[in-house]
Amino acid sequence: MATTKKKHAPLTVTRPELLIDGDDAAFREMVHAALAFAARLTAVRDGYAELVGLPGPQYTILVSIQHLKDDGRVSVKRIADHLRLSGTFVTTETNKLVQKGLVLKQKDPNDGRRVSLKMTSEGDDLLRRLSEVQQEVNDTHFGSLSAEEFQQLRKIMPELVDSTDAALPLLEHLTAKRALKSR
Repeated sequence: MATTKKKHAPLTVTRPELLIDGDDAAFREMVHAALAFAARLTAVRDGYAELVGLPGPQYTILVSIQHLKDDGRVSVKRIADHLRLSGTFVTTETNKLVQKGLVLKQKDPNDGRRVSLKMTSEGDDLLRRLSEVQQEVNDTHFGSLSAEEFQQLRKIMPELVDSTDAALPLLEHLTAKRALKSR
């Protein structure tokens, strides 16, 4: 009786740290779980946004203004850096929040080119009313994490964002290079 060797899909990674016994199945499983988590995380965010009558990105900016205010002046650049979004996008969405009466823009008295962002009392009230729902949902959403796992995840997530920021231009470069080869 002849034995047939099982064919494996080509590896999607080669770093030994990401392989188990030379196989990338665990890596692919982790990526697919991360994609599923990202979709659900976005759905939760969008659900919160819907409850307060905002699109998801505006809700995220509003929450960021609320949380960053405790550490000093909040600027468009600071929000953009915090959320890893473009300053132009944050400016556009912030202007919509200003029009809705949820955020105030104030010129910096020391530098007229700079603008500080501040929540209005209406914006504060909106997020305060939402917090009870957030607490219940977030406690369930992240209920599987121990305190140690939370701290590990909290450390790892920004590192993964940074490495993804490095991988995207590489992907664009390789895609353009491959597209030129196939012509």
